[in-house]
Amino acid sequence: MNDRTTISPGDALNAATGDLFKQAASEGRDALNADELQRFVASFGAALAEGVPGGVDLRIALENTREFGVLLTAGQGGLDGALDRANFRKDRAAVSASVELTDAADFLRLFRRTVAYQKMAALAQRDGRRAPDPVLEFCFGLMLGLGREFSVQNPEALFVIQRIELDQVQFAKKPTVGSARVEFGKPVAGRLPRPVHKIDKLIHPQSIGIVGVSASGMNFGRIILKNLMGSGYAKEKLTIIRPGETEIDGVSCVESLRVLPAKLDLLIVAVPNDAVYELVDEIIATDAVESVMLIPGGLGETAKSREPAAALAAKINAAHANPGGGPVFLGANCLGVVSHPGGYDSWFIPLERLPKPQKKAQRNSVMLSQSGAFMITRISQNPWLDPAYMLALGNQTDLTHGDMLGFFAEREGIDTLGIYIEGFKDGDGLDFARAVRKAVLNGKQVVVYKSGRTEAGAGGVMGHTASIAGDPVLFEAVLRQAGAIVAEDFNTFDDLFYIAGALHGKKVGKRLGAISGAGFEAVGMADSIVTETGSLEMGALEAATVERVQTILAAKRLDALVEVRNPIDINPGADDGVHLQITEAFLDDPNIDAVVVGLDPTAPSIRGLETSKLRPGYDLSDPNGTVHIYPPLAAKSDKPVIGIVDGGSLYDAMAAKLMDQGVCVFRNCGRGTRALARYVEARVEADAIRAREN
Repeated sequence: MNDRTTISPGDALNAATGDLFKQAASEGRDALNADELQRFVASFGAALAEGVPGGVDLRIALENTREFGVLLTAGQGGLDGALDRANFRKDRAAVSASVELTDAADFLRLFRRTVAYQKMAALAQRDGRRAPDPVLEFCFGLMLGLGREFSVQNPEALFVIQRIELDQVQFAKKPTVGSARVEFGKPVAGRLPRPVHKIDKLIHPQSIGIVGVSASGMNFGRIILKNLMGSGYAKEKLTIIRPGETEIDGVSCVESLRVLPAKLDLLIVAVPNDAVYELVDEIIATDAVESVMLIPGGLGETAKSREPAAALAAKINAAHANPGGGPVFLGANCLGVVSHPGGYDSWFIPLERLPKPQKKAQRNSVMLSQSGAFMITRISQNPWLDPAYMLALGNQTDLTHGDMLGFFAEREGIDTLGIYIEGFKDGDGLDFARAVRKAVLNGKQVVVYKSGRTEAGAGGVMGHTASIAGDPVLFEAVLRQAGAIVAEDFNTFDDLFYIAGALHGKKVGKRLGAISGAGFEAVGMADSIVTETGSLEMGALEAATVERVQTILAAKRLDALVEVRNPIDINPGADDGVHLQITEAFLDDPNIDAVVVGLDPTAPSIRGLETSKLRPGYDLSDPNGTVHIYPPLAAKSDKPVIGIVDGGSLYDAMAAKLMDQGVCVFRNCGRGTRALARYVEARVEADAIRAREN
């Protein structure tokens, strides 16, 4: 039989399943009955029956989720499968992935991390049978085929899988399935695609209009106007829409959108929330703007406002069917945008409360956040994050996380993206995961923090941005598989976003060199190399490196006090130069991929103080000090160098001067090493994704 007429097992299964769905639907059912389940399981080459006592029970399922569409999940089945995943280390109970972003071989790679697979492999080895990999890969391939065939992503699908669950699955002899459940439904139309190319008008506007500027008081609209001018945006490119006024703060006013002399790239709406509905009607009717920023809150966050807010979103969505796609809307409940390349700051936080000095020679990152306050606190505490663009998405009335990340995933000059998410619109989780994958394939790193990880937190999310917080375990599983680095708390987000930006151009590997003049710190670095799903390792120093370090120590009469090893405690007597020379020796060792070095600011031999009364001039101004000699080393090395400045506020200036010059600095050895371990793990995974895709 030639290839043209050969029917693959997957095609046969899809056809048989479609027939079963039609039969059940003709009888008014959305689930298969017992007889149909028997036939469905048989189409896998399995029997619906009890397995072998002592065998390994698996649970393999397809589930149609609100955010991500159809996911494939596999892991422990039976009683073990009923246990909460929180009882296990990450990826040990079960693994999940989007059917759109994985294949059978890739999913098997994930599944090998589970306890269920490890049990199967151990039993097979004990009994002299072949490894379970081929049959698992075949089964996963069939399930993935079903997931893609009966998905809203397939425009020809007459039915959509809601859930297919095969439990107590065994492959010991003939494949058996202890219990099965199959539910399906009709496809539901999603939102129209947004004209996302207009995001460029939003972040690089050549003209900006503002509605809601007070002529006499300092309301939000007036503060935004002041910030726009204070950030350097030209007055002649600004227009205020306000009847009865000719100008405010030197900016010209017009009566309404209908009398604008030309179409605006961006309109900022800062009116009370009850005035938004009528204004949006006017915006759509006049087609006078390309993009809109909705600042007001109260549009969907409260029970009373949800119905009118949903109607507003539907009206905006319908406008995307108009010629040209209509305007795109950012917000509502939106802090605004800071676009350094676009030359404007529209946040309603006065610049005196949140200055944004440039901390990098080239701003190469983006921060996207549903919560404006999240960005405010991150940048206030960590100005070295220093994004080129910061956008608050608010309620996602129109533009979504997937839209924004998809846009920036393609943008040149952006290396890292940090994103705070409270919830996705229906189906947007899949768009977002695809955008993560696109960003990774384009050489970028994506760091994500998801709030609403607990029941109490999920309730807070609904009240803040009218978002529905999904399952945090599935969220992390899908986005990690797509290639994102998922942070579990605010501090971890800060650390990972910072280190991803600081080390983007460096080569990475798993072999660490650890140096400090404090014994606890050297050991603490070595103790912090393990993550939940991987680990760095301590590199084995070559003999030549050991001899080189011994010579450096002997020159300072420290050789009798220090044993050369990795990690190494080089003694508090080691000065700035010794730290630098030993760091260089470690970096030159081919068995070391990265160095974490404690810069020991409190040690008497280190020039760590802003000024010294005891030893005038032996301070940060000394050209032989760490803040002068380390930045050139960190810049020229193609391997990561992480500096640790563990000390109180006396040493803030030392840390700041190093960070201002591009040195990656942490104030704690555990945080710095853990961040490096997480980052290296993500970079290695990203390289593997690119290798598989290319």
